[in-house]
Amino acid sequence: MNLTAVFVECPEGGFSAYLEEIPGVNTQGETIDEARENLADALQMVLAANREISRRTNASGALRREPMSLSAA
Repeated sequence: MNLTAVFVECPEGGFSAYLEEIPGVNTQGETIDEARENLADALQMVLAANREISRRTNASGALRREPMSLSAA
């Protein structure tokens, strides 16, 4: 899976960054490299938070969880 990172240069310095495909994954950094690293961290945090929300929401139901890998078609 390929995601699109968007970097916006801020007038006051540094960059803000977000992933186009995943709402809520956004960050900032003094350089594009720092913003890119922070973006990877932000993605991990959003995914972890979503997993926790899912576990709490579906704690009592019968369900099956399994890993899923996405590859380019």
